[in-house]
Formats: sequence, C-alpha cells, structure tokens
Amino acid sequence: MYRISLLSIAILIGGCVQSTNAGDDHDHSHSQTHDHSVSHAHVKVSGDQRCITSEATPPHSIGQFPTRGNPHSFRGQDLTVCVDATPAQTGRVTRNTSASGITLSGILLRPGTAEYYDPTGRRGFSRDRSSGWRVEGMGAASQLGMDHANAHVDHRGLYHYHAPADIWTGDLIGNEGDSLIGYAADGFEIHYVGDQARSSWQLKSGTRPSDEDSPGGRYDGTYEQDYTYRAGSGTLDECNGATVAGRYIYFATHSYPFFPRCFKGTVSDDFLRRR
Repeated sequence: MYRISLLSIAILIGGCVQSTNAGDDHDHSHSQTHDHSVSHAHVKVSGDQRCITSEATPPHSIGQFPTRGNPHSFRGQDLTVCVDATPAQTGRVTRNTSASGITLSGILLRPGTAEYYDPTGRRGFSRDRSSGWRVEGMGAASQLGMDHANAHVDHRGLYHYHAPADIWTGDLIGNEGDSLIGYAADGFEIHYVGDQARSSWQLKSGTRPSDEDSPGGRYDGTYEQDYTYRAGSGTLDECNGATVAGRYIYFATHSYPFFPRCFKGTVSDDFLRRR
C-alpha cells in the first residue's frame, strides 16, 4: 500500500509517496463498527491480482430504503471484485465501465446512472438513451433517493456510493493521515484529501440547447452533459487523477466527477460487465 501525505497534495499534487514492498502475496482484513452497522471486507493480493471480498454492507448507518425516490430495499450480498495489483498506464483511456472502483470496506463506487432525459418518463427520465442527456447521480440526488452517505441501492438491493461523504471517508482514512480509500477499476489507488485535490471538470455557463431532445433550462448539474473538462482549471486530469512522486493515482472529489470515470490502466473484466 502506498501512502500520500496531505502536505504533498497541498504542494500542487507533489511531494512524497511512502511505500511498502508489495511484491509478495499478502492479505488484509478490513473490519469496522459504526452506528450499529458492521462492515467486513477482505483484501488479498495474489500474484498480479488484488481482490476485495465483502458482504456489500457499509460500516455506517444507511438510509431507510425504499424511499420516495428509490423503490428498492437494501440487501447485503456476497461481492468479490479483482483488479490489477501492479497497474500501469497503457496509453489508452477506457470509459463506460460498470463502476469506478471499490472502497477498502467493500462498497462499489458508482457515480453515474443509467437514466437519461425523457419527457415521457414518469420522473422526466428513463433508460431510453435517445436524448443523449444522461442524468447525473448527485445532480438528481433527491429524485434518486440518495441518503446521508451520498449513496442508495439498485434494483438488486446493492448499496453503492455516488460521491464521497464524511460519514464513510472518515472511517476509511482514520486519524493517521492516510488518504487511501479504495482501488479503481484498473487497479490504481483512489485517495481522498478533501479540497486539496480539485477536479478540472467545470459546470458550463448559460442554457442548454433548445432542440427537441434537450431538457432545456440552465446548466445546473442535473445531467453529465452540463459539465465540460477544462485542462488546468483544477489540479487533476480528465480522469480525476494525477501523478504524485512518479506514481499515478486517482482522487475522490466533492465536485463532478466525484470518482474517476475514465481509466488509464487495464480495466478489470469485473468492471466491464454490468453489476
């Protein structure tokens, strides 16, 4: 595991990354108790694979599901995902994965949605992609029934995070200055350092097009297409990552895209099929 100091992030995403030798096979159990909820996750590295196994149950209290915006009930379930334990950049970028990654506590990071603007839909959106305007999870948080952890459940009852929240990032990083919260779909680490890492995706100004496929109105973050990437406007690249002391890592941020949505390494097959 590599640790990144908060000071190094403050100095333009630079500084020192302290590492331990990860060459040998090893495993690690991650267990937490908080607000009468228990999370057990097991992280094992074997050869070139890092696998996280959990019961898909977070270490904190969750919302009461179903809700007005989410008709599904929470269900703990066996979850195992494996990623590259020795990730390397491939020179290509992969998009449209089923999730961004997984936390150390075994909860999937899934910032996007499968919903698109659809004026004929019951809530103004549906799974019909024809409009091209994809609903942004946090932009429609109340409509999608997000809880206090910026999370909800899908049709199988699988609980997943759409954005970082203090209730779970604090549990993962603890009080020792650690910032590692999980692993991305391609195996690179995902860190959380609050506002010290800034996304380069920005909300567009003005109003959306007025054609028949557009929802119209001002760009307000309801749809992914409300954002545009402006290189250099933040400290992170298009995939919400940066090279720190020669080592590429991703970051969780409090603004869009929240977690990486494109990947520079080899994405695991576990994230190329719909979960």
